[in-house]
Order: sequence, then structure tokens, then C-alpha cells
Amino acid sequence: MNTPAKQLKKKKSNRSLFYRISAWLHLWLGLVTGIIVVIVCLTACIWVFNEEITDMMEPQHAVAKQEKAVILPSQIMKVAETEFPGKRVSYATFRQGRVVEAGVGGRRGGSSMKLNPYTAQVVTKEVRKEGETGFFRWVLNGHRFLWMPVAIGRPIVNYSILIFLITLITGMVMWWPKKWNKSTRQQSFNIKWKGTIKRVNYDLHNVLGFYALLLLFAIGATGIVYGIQWWSKGLYWATSGGKSLPEYVEKKSDSLQAGKHYTPEQAADIAFQTVLRKHPDANGFYMSFPDTSKPKSGILVIAYPSKGQYYNSERYTFDQHTLQELKEPRTIYDGSYAEAEFGTKLRKMNYDIHVGSILGLPGKILAFFASLIGATLPVTGFIIWWGKKKKQKKPAKKAAVPRRQVEVV
Repeated sequence: MNTPAKQLKKKKSNRSLFYRISAWLHLWLGLVTGIIVVIVCLTACIWVFNEEITDMMEPQHAVAKQEKAVILPSQIMKVAETEFPGKRVSYATFRQGRVVEAGVGGRRGGSSMKLNPYTAQVVTKEVRKEGETGFFRWVLNGHRFLWMPVAIGRPIVNYSILIFLITLITGMVMWWPKKWNKSTRQQSFNIKWKGTIKRVNYDLHNVLGFYALLLLFAIGATGIVYGIQWWSKGLYWATSGGKSLPEYVEKKSDSLQAGKHYTPEQAADIAFQTVLRKHPDANGFYMSFPDTSKPKSGILVIAYPSKGQYYNSERYTFDQHTLQELKEPRTIYDGSYAEAEFGTKLRKMNYDIHVGSILGLPGKILAFFASLIGATLPVTGFIIWWGKKKKQKKPAKKAAVPRRQVEVV
């Protein structure tokens, strides 16, 4: 017969088993991925403020806003012919209050120049050999694939973060008190700074881990969207009401029309001006330039309405020969954010959620501290485990033998 006492005992036994499994997973999964999580989280702390730090460190690239038109892509192409003979401008970024940055010779490696957005005067230019990167690109490479070959490092990083998400869940299970009372609330939500070093370390791991858990989970879950295909598709399926994630297919120009309508300079200017007229108040633009060596490639122009945010950007792709806007095949990044369904909106917000910019500067600050806490968790967790291991190895002290009184016969 199942008495209340037996039911309670069974419930406690099940909870104990669940706890032991969680503790085992938490320990060994954390030990396996700890170093990788530390690197990924620390590089995230640096990357999250890359724009702000760059702007602060490069005051010469600030430009006061003027009531006049910005330079056209054809002017950038003309300057590049002088500064980098024989090389093609591949892209340009326009930001209010900053110089125009143009990449020459490809996005990876290659050269770049920064121009006054109103006069096309070269402010600075940089020439890099193949494989050379700037500091923040180096940080991002570590964050994405540990400075290893992409095919090797990227899966290691992404599956390590997936495992980290599991350790966050198991950590929550271990953190949850058996009973809620004044004492357990005090221990669960507060760090005992006046305790021993071991106690402070234990509290840093448990208490800070709890406070950062939701943010770390959101940051990690949105990060692996870019590296684990089944996760990306599954997350979209779950948030869109069972819809499949549309495959990304590049929009292509009609190569048969090459040379019949516009020169590359004319095509670039018209495409840029078309988008500029639609978004006169945008904070910035990104543009890929016509590539005559790839006649099927298009001209991509992206308008960014808000400073430091990307979720509500508007993308336009034009045939580089006819300048017809290419709307098919349609991807989830096409179209207006305001008109998108929930699952598509969430995917458009993915990067901003990942770096915290979805909440502006306060969100970035939260992402910074959450990532910093994330970097400490493997360290404080290892110290807890190592302390217990050393304690277990210590030989048990022999029990003191009570002195017997000697009887004199």
C-alpha cells in the first residue's frame, strides 16, 4: 500500500537522483569546456564595446554633421584608383558623425581607407597583407573559432557553448534549495563577504551564476544560432509556430545584361541614391560594390535606422547590370521588421540580443557583466571541485585513544 510516508520517501529519492545526475553533468561538462568558455566570454566582454572603444580611440575619424549630401560611391571608386591602383572597392560603410570606411581588395585581409563623407578627402588608409587583422577582428576570431582554422575551431566553440547552456540548467537545479526559508534565501541570494576564502568563492560561483543565468542563456542561445544549423532551424521552428527556416540563397544578377545598361560607377551611384531617398534619416548604410569579375553578383545596400542596432535594418539587392531590385528568393532578413511575424522578428533581433544592443547602451553593459561572470564560473567551479578533491585525499585522522588508568596491584 502506498502510504503518504512512502510517497514522500519516493519523492525525496527521485529528487536526490535528479540532483546527483545534475551534479555529475555539471561537474564533468564544466571541466571539459571550461577553458573554451573562459576565452569565449572574455573576448565577448571586449567585443561588445568595439564600436564605442574604436570611436573613443580614433577621435580623428569624427566628422561634424553638415547640411549637404554625402559623397557618392563613384567618388569612392575614383579615390581608390589613385590610392590603390589596380584594386577594386568591395564595400563601404556610412555612419552619421563618422568617416566613410571603404574596403579595398576584399573583406578578409585586404586594405581599407577612411574618407571625409562630404569632401572624399582621405583621412587615413591602411594596407594589410593577407591574413593580417586589426585588434577587434583578432578578438572576434578568437570568440568565433579560437584563432584556429574555421572548420575546426567553429564547431568546438559552438558545441562548447551548447554544453555551457546545459551546465547553466544543471547549475540551477543544484542551486535550488530543498526548502525555502529565511536562512536558505540568505545563502542563495547573498555573498558572504566576511566568510572564508572558500565560502566567498562558493558564493561567487552560485550567487553570481544565478543572477547572470538568464542573460547568459540568452547570449549563448543566440550565439550558436550562427554555428549550429539544427539549433538555428529548431529555434526558428519553435518561435514561428512550426514553420521551416527559409534557406539562404544569394540573389543573382542577369549576367546576360552585362555592359548593356550602366557602368559600374553609374550602377553604384543609382543603387545607393535609391536607398538613400527611401531612408533619408537613417543612421548609417552598408553597401557592397559592383563586381565585374562576378557578373552574377548583386549590389547590396542596407539601411540602419537606429544607432548601434541592426534588428530593424532594411536590405535592398539590385541587379548590377539593369538596377532592377531583386526581391526573390526571399529570406527572413528581407522586408520590414515592423511587418514581420514573431519568429522572423526574433531572428532579425538575434544579433542585437546576443550583444545586448537590443536594449541600447544599458543592454550592452548588462551583456558585458554577464559575460564577465560567465568567464569566472569555470574558474570558481574548478576551485570548488579541486578543494573537495584535496579534502577527500587527506587521510582520516586517527581517533584519540582514551588513557587508561593503570591499576597498581
